[in-house]
Amino acid sequence: MDGNGRWAKKRHLPRAVGHQRGVEAVRTLVRAAREMGLEALTLYAFSTENWRRPEDEISALMGLLKRYIVADIDEFVANNVQLRIIGDHSALPADVVTLLDDAVARTAGNDGTTLVIALNYGAQDEIARAAAKAASKGPITPAAIEAELDTAGLPPLDLLIRTSGEVRLSNFLLWQAAYAEMWFTDVLWPDFTPDHLRAALEAFGQRERRYGGR
Repeated sequence: MDGNGRWAKKRHLPRAVGHQRGVEAVRTLVRAAREMGLEALTLYAFSTENWRRPEDEISALMGLLKRYIVADIDEFVANNVQLRIIGDHSALPADVVTLLDDAVARTAGNDGTTLVIALNYGAQDEIARAAAKAASKGPITPAAIEAELDTAGLPPLDLLIRTSGEVRLSNFLLWQAAYAEMWFTDVLWPDFTPDHLRAALEAFGQRERRYGGR
């Protein structure tokens, strides 16, 4: 979900305003994903590298995350949305961790769309942790590593979308993206709408997926 800062800069607004608009885009897209019948939607909200950002920006992001969870948890419950976290969210501020753990527990029994939020997440770290767990149990094989990934139990990654004109994965779902389709757009995240998501899904539906075959 890239482009919040550039969205704000183009409008001569503080970066925090861009992040606020980015959260509104999240809320709209999550509702649209449920209505479209998507099985799972994963959002890269905070990476392991994002700790390098200024302290005030990190604090603002954590505040937005808390407001989002508090404001929308009842809607998740009512609409059968299951919340899942990937990454080491225990490193986040204690009050944020408590809110997240409570939200995950309250939605654990839901079996509609799964909303996965990547927090303090980095794919290289995830793979290293999974490999270490696999090694402690026996031979290291692709299947053994996959069983220990943060995404274990989730459906395979079919489509990976990146906004704002950047054409790279930035340490996101590297293992899971092995045969995923990619869709890049110049649209900044705060301007990303359900229509853009539909366009990405339509493009995905027209592709032939061979998984290395012919």
